Amino acid sequence: MVRAIVGANWGDEGKGKITDMLAAKSDIVVRFQGGANAGHTIINDYGRFALHLLPSGVCYPNTVNILGNGVALDIPKLMAELASVKERGVNPHILVSDRAQVMLPYHVQLDVYEEERLGAAAFGSTKSGIAPFFSDKFAKIGVQVNELFYPDILREKLGRVVEYKNQLLEHVYHKPLIDLDELLNLLDSYREQIAPYVCDTAKYLREALAEGKTVLLEGQLGTLKDPDFGIYPMVTSSSPLASYGAVGAGIPARLIEDVVCVTKAYSSAVGAGEFVSEIFGDEAQELRLHGGDKGEFGATTGRPRRVGWYDCVASRYGVQMQGATQVALTAIDCLSYRDEIPVCVAYEIDGEIVKDFPVTPLLSKAKPVLKVFPGWKCDIRGIREFDKLPKEAQDYVLFIEQELGVPITMVSNGPGREEIIYR
Repeated sequence: MVRAIVGANWGDEGKGKITDMLAAKSDIVVRFQGGANAGHTIINDYGRFALHLLPSGVCYPNTVNILGNGVALDIPKLMAELASVKERGVNPHILVSDRAQVMLPYHVQLDVYEEERLGAAAFGSTKSGIAPFFSDKFAKIGVQVNELFYPDILREKLGRVVEYKNQLLEHVYHKPLIDLDELLNLLDSYREQIAPYVCDTAKYLREALAEGKTVLLEGQLGTLKDPDFGIYPMVTSSSPLASYGAVGAGIPARLIEDVVCVTKAYSSAVGAGEFVSEIFGDEAQELRLHGGDKGEFGATTGRPRRVGWYDCVASRYGVQMQGATQVALTAIDCLSYRDEIPVCVAYEIDGEIVKDFPVTPLLSKAKPVLKVFPGWKCDIRGIREFDKLPKEAQDYVLFIEQELGVPITMVSNGPGREEIIYR
């Protein structure tokens, strides 16, 4: 069977822990989109890991970990991450799709240059090359992994691409030009590094599923960063929706039987863009410091995350767009310091109360309509049964479940793998 695990919101919902748990029960874990531009944290018997490209099944010796064709493959970062986990005693089984596309140095450079050019209007990119990478993929001038093994074809193709890129670098950004021979020499080293892992992963998955293997599709970021249904244009460049998991892994869509959608007990957002329930100042910093395993700071960038109250409008939309069959609610323990906990239950737009998530021009005018819940003001870590939570915490979870319209089957109340309540 195939299960997908995805985010309901802006990313950083705490998927890492839930994915790590589900990976333990899976034969194969597939990263189906995104790149090294966002990370997720897992904590297990080997310690604490901040993973960026590697799938979350890397710590399980019997699990096969696949980087699918939908991934932005940054080979140096993948090799560095692989070396890092091996130093910790982990020796994962990794496969890389021969149809995945390769992140090239000029993608990162162009990402940095464009953010510089935009100035105050910048997208808040992590400057990992993601937007230029996917632009090239859909402009049909990207490089697939398999092309690294055909150097004559690669030279001819990149000769045309470099000529075009150099026009941009010279006349738009006024930056140093790309040397084709240096680039090809670098790609020779990429080929040698990635060769042991490359295969037809779509075929591998077809055969594994025919044998009854269990597959976990792992998404990056969340619904509101989807380029079609998110807060466009402040979105990522590949789809984090579960339905795209079929494309990014190379399997039939009908095989996805279960969609676990992760949402956090408060809100945090990656990068720029509309965020209706956002809070600021000392109140935001207090929530940020109480949040997550080591506070609300990016696993990739280390930058402070934007934070706010739980947003029922955005989360319900996120769960619906993902086609969730079940929801995991994370980080409820992080709210234990609060006397009162506001929740955004609707938006006010031009004097009208709205409960459906709107398009971006309307979203920019939305104001949060808040409902305030009493806090529980005690440490709930260590509790493993829902009915042993303080009544205030139970009521908080049940209200969110009612608003989402999908069962909350897991409630995470601590960063450790075992700190979770199953319902």
